[in-house]
Amino acid sequence: MSAIRKSIDIDRTPEDVYSYLTDPTHLPEWQDSAVAAVPMGELPVHIGSQFVVTRRIGRRSIPTKMEYTELDPPRSWHLHGIEGPVRPDVRGTIEPLDGGAHSRLTLAVDFEGHGMGRALVPVVVKPMVRKEMPRSEEKLKHLLEA
Repeated sequence: MSAIRKSIDIDRTPEDVYSYLTDPTHLPEWQDSAVAAVPMGELPVHIGSQFVVTRRIGRRSIPTKMEYTELDPPRSWHLHGIEGPVRPDVRGTIEPLDGGAHSRLTLAVDFEGHGMGRALVPVVVKPMVRKEMPRSEEKLKHLLEA
């Protein structure tokens, strides 16, 4: 399956956008399905940093351990699920606009299902993310531009 990809322009510098998005504690502020995100170590993150994000999928709360595998401030990052039935693979890129006064954020998300997650990914998770992602990016834009 292919990744779900969405872009949005944000009236903030790439450094501001990158700093906010790579701090996992902000996830519940802008993603509706994220109910908690707890770092497993100190912030700011570095390659190898891990956190547990708990998401509401239907009536269930499902924790997933995530790990940062690439960080290229303020341009891009990559994190990957390393535990849990549904393991996201998330790539974020930030392009500077207007000489760096604004940013274009592109998020690409794909999933690996393990155990019961194999059945959930195509039927529940991907349709939910396709619906949630545009709302989440709009919420993120509003938060960062406020």
